Amino acid sequence: MLYPTIKQLQCLIMLDEYKHFGQAAKACHISQSAFSTAIKELENKLRVQLVDRTNKQVVFTDIGLSIVRQARLCTSELDSLMQLASGSQEPLSGKITLGVIPSIAPFVLPEFMPKLLREHPNLQLYLREDKTHVVHEQLLAGRLDVILVALPFDLKGVESITLFEDAFLLAYHHHSKWFQGDVNAFDIQNLPKESLLLLDDGHCLRDHALEACQLRSLEQISRFAATSLQTLLQMVASDLGVTFIPEMAKNSLMVKDSNISLLKLPQHMHRQIGLAWRKGSARADEFRLLGDILIKTTEHS
Repeated sequence: MLYPTIKQLQCLIMLDEYKHFGQAAKACHISQSAFSTAIKELENKLRVQLVDRTNKQVVFTDIGLSIVRQARLCTSELDSLMQLASGSQEPLSGKITLGVIPSIAPFVLPEFMPKLLREHPNLQLYLREDKTHVVHEQLLAGRLDVILVALPFDLKGVESITLFEDAFLLAYHHHSKWFQGDVNAFDIQNLPKESLLLLDDGHCLRDHALEACQLRSLEQISRFAATSLQTLLQMVASDLGVTFIPEMAKNSLMVKDSNISLLKLPQHMHRQIGLAWRKGSARADEFRLLGDILIKTTEHS
């Protein structure tokens, strides 16, 4: 059996990236004719058509899409193999691609990155920030090595570890119109209708906040939603409602430089922060070490 070469798989991945033979060939540092030959030879070896070249467009066939996803995993595991060999005497060296969600990245990475790179100067850490379902899909596709996310979340095909709990805080205007009396006697269930501001559907922070607060009435949720935590806090600063924010965000400029107050909520109201990587990854021990550094960073923040 003739197996594809690494170069052929890399060409296929670049073709998926650029959807253009000329641009993909340039990215691979070979001529367009050599690139086209590599793709054709790959199709001949696999005995399937990977791309439809009609109408001067590059459109992947169904089997082509499946094979390019597997090609990413193959090359990613080969990268891990090489990194494992070269870093056998030095963990957390070489290249690692980390996916992280927006409700964690700005609050953890500014302290974590300098500490990590001081302790492991030979590490090349690449970051990608996106929603949980996106970084999970990219992890499974081989585009990312490890992801930093909030749990619980239905993460299939991965190993994960929980790093720490991140409590929810109530964020409200200093003189909020949405509740009266002693704020320390605040009861979530007594919030007025449409007073609770949340992120749009699709943000795990919204799901975790709703799961933690266990509202008896969905009428308390505002019809208006935000696309980011920053926008959410701007709405609170205008007293358009109240919201829940993760404790890791309490010292951010979005809170400090505004007329927003924070109230600690019952201990059961929290989310969990964890790391996840593909099952069977050769670098699992390194990712656990990465998790240990994250824990130490947040303990001193």
